[in-house]
Amino acid sequence: MTTSDSAPTAPKAPAKDPWDLPDVSGLVVGVLGGTGPQGKGLAYRFARAGQKVVLGSRAAERAQAAADELGLGIEGADNAECARRSDIVIVAVPWDGHGATLEALREDLAGKLVVDCVNPLGFDKKGAYALKPEEGSAAEQAAALLPDSRVTAAFHHLSAVLLADPEVEEIDTDVMVLGESRADTDLVQALAARIPGMRGIFAGRLRNAHQVESLVANLISVNRRYKAHAGLRVTDV
Repeated sequence: MTTSDSAPTAPKAPAKDPWDLPDVSGLVVGVLGGTGPQGKGLAYRFARAGQKVVLGSRAAERAQAAADELGLGIEGADNAECARRSDIVIVAVPWDGHGATLEALREDLAGKLVVDCVNPLGFDKKGAYALKPEEGSAAEQAAALLPDSRVTAAFHHLSAVLLADPEVEEIDTDVMVLGESRADTDLVQALAARIPGMRGIFAGRLRNAHQVESLVANLISVNRRYKAHAGLRVTDV
């Protein structure tokens, strides 16, 4: 038997605990589209949790007015400045302006961790229905438009009403987080966990984002039938 045949095999490193998440408390969170209901609600919740937040809009004055309304140390800026000043940038713009907004901000978002929470939806007399972008999903469109950014997808299924309600202490829901890098999805999961009651759950790579974005159409139907603000919980994790 050769020496190499008899050499002991090095022990495998223990598997990383999926709940061992990084500390994101010192990171600056930017919210593009921060004057809309979803973006404004997310900005409020993160600032309430102690995160430094910059709220972005196409017009700096509009962003600052919304920031002043929310308080909690939130600052307003135009979208480009918001992107430049932030470590993590949440994209909460309307689907109709998604592509054009991100294309214009490609340089400002270079090197940033981008979290896309846009849901491509259509509406008719039967209610909400999912649209499928040419790239497959809003998140995949973002990744195609932002080759120098680290694109993830999360925060799709949150009620803007609950996010904005100061009487609601905890948001009882899980956040599906998708991305190509575990280090990036861990950061987003940790950011979600900053909001009391919320967990971030890894849900696959960006190629799986379409069904996550589309599920919002079902939740809208649930909310209309039951007069609710439905969220999601993943069991057994």
